[in-house]
Amino acid sequence: MSAPHVPPRLQQFVDDEMLRAPLLFDQVVDGGQDRLRKNLPALGPLQRAVAAELLQALPKQRQRLADHFIRSLHEQVQEDLAWHQPKRSAAPSKPLALALVDEDTVALDVELSHAIELIKSSCEHELRDLQTFTSALVGDMDVSRDHNPFRAETYARALGAAVQALPLSTAHQVALMRQAGPALAPLLRKTYAGASSRLEAQGVEPAAYRTVILPSGVRSAGRFGETTFSPDLHRMRDSMPAPFDAVPARQPQAQQPTHATAAERSAPRPLPRPAGAPLEPWSDVAGSTASRADRQAIELVSRLFEAMLGDARVPDDARPVIARLHSPALRMTLRDASLLDQDKHPLWRFINRLVFEAQMTPDSHDPDRIQLLRLAQATADQLATEAEQDARLYRWAYERLDAFLQKRFTRRLSAASSHIGALQKLEDKLTAGQVTPSTLHGMLDVPQLDTVPAELMEEAAPVPGSRADAENWLDSLLPGDWVRLFLQGRWVHAALLWPGDRREVWLFGDGGSDATWAVRRGALLMMHGARLAKKLKQRSIVGSAAARVHDQMAASTAA
Repeated sequence: MSAPHVPPRLQQFVDDEMLRAPLLFDQVVDGGQDRLRKNLPALGPLQRAVAAELLQALPKQRQRLADHFIRSLHEQVQEDLAWHQPKRSAAPSKPLALALVDEDTVALDVELSHAIELIKSSCEHELRDLQTFTSALVGDMDVSRDHNPFRAETYARALGAAVQALPLSTAHQVALMRQAGPALAPLLRKTYAGASSRLEAQGVEPAAYRTVILPSGVRSAGRFGETTFSPDLHRMRDSMPAPFDAVPARQPQAQQPTHATAAERSAPRPLPRPAGAPLEPWSDVAGSTASRADRQAIELVSRLFEAMLGDARVPDDARPVIARLHSPALRMTLRDASLLDQDKHPLWRFINRLVFEAQMTPDSHDPDRIQLLRLAQATADQLATEAEQDARLYRWAYERLDAFLQKRFTRRLSAASSHIGALQKLEDKLTAGQVTPSTLHGMLDVPQLDTVPAELMEEAAPVPGSRADAENWLDSLLPGDWVRLFLQGRWVHAALLWPGDRREVWLFGDGGSDATWAVRRGALLMMHGARLAKKLKQRSIVGSAAARVHDQMAASTAA
């Protein structure tokens, strides 16, 4: 079925791959059955009984599982293709049912995450090659994003949907997922390679990744901004080259020198500025002061803004707010030396908090996100019109932003009040001993064959004290904290809305929608132990910008 506005060649590729999906699933089931038979001698009595029941049930349930696999694959691909359709305003959200996430649910998510990692590691080169071909299908010859709708996560989630359709206990589903994941990975390696070969045979010229040549002596991390190094801004200012020891008056074009001065040649080149976010030339502000230290500080602050606007972690719709603060920040540099107190000055705190909260609500059409950015833009506009720039103004701006976020959290907590009341009653029953027994029957406590090769996992087995670490992590969470969770086959950003009075049931709110999840304490501990849950800390966008400018200065000096 074709989705509107999808490039025809990409749609043809999707239709071709969907036709091959049933055969792929049949091979996965066969591979999973073979692994079950081979592993029977190494299993304990309980696991051997589960495996035998699976081997007996799979031939009867094969078509049922295949239907769920194909349906899930189709729905995910169509959702991915919707990226090519024109954006529409967000429809009013509907009330969502609240389900309790327990250890059984998390056990399946753990196996699903293992399957995703195994596919990614086994098919790394094939996925990369296919990405160049699918990018060419839509005309993205620089591979600016992944246009392949059949990613590792897509197939793994489809497999998870099929496994959950098995009309047996969660223990049986976990055991099947544990064996089907390793069977799927090598098949997908052939599938991805075959897709690339067919596209090449059709005359599709693959796109090419853009290559960035760094200055000699500069070592980059795997991803821009992923660094804990945070240089001191005061020291950077003192070592910042000052291109103009004395700022000359503007001269007509005919009287300007034809050759740059030595100081101008030694100055680092400015970073490329994003379109739509022009910055005031720092030299225009520097011309108003005769102090060399002030001119160095002005150039440093300007380059910090350029680096922040070039940071890939900064959402596009937040860049105009940061760009608007550039001009008043330059003027404040001449009046407030504390501006170089990195991460302490309220200007930098305002920017860091804004970017972090925008990252937590990724949907650009989300009403809360729109209100957040409108407030930030209005605040930046008001700051830019103030004649006297000082830290007091930006403390007010940060407090205004914080008050908005507090009201937003309170409003969402109030909307979930009916859920919280029901969950509190459930928690009382759970702690009173009225607990529904798990269907795993101890399956997770018995050693199993690894789903993922040991070299791919930093810690394949629990280490002493890990349970205590998980308990301490969970007890450290406070209402309003953001966490990253792997739930229902997806990584989500969620805010802790309510930890139960007895801390047995925890309510989280999705950052990208109105969805909420009630998660049991044992499930959270299991997720943390499997590295599927962690608290998100606000990273310093300003600190990353300072590190980038510092590296550029070092490269310029070395050259």
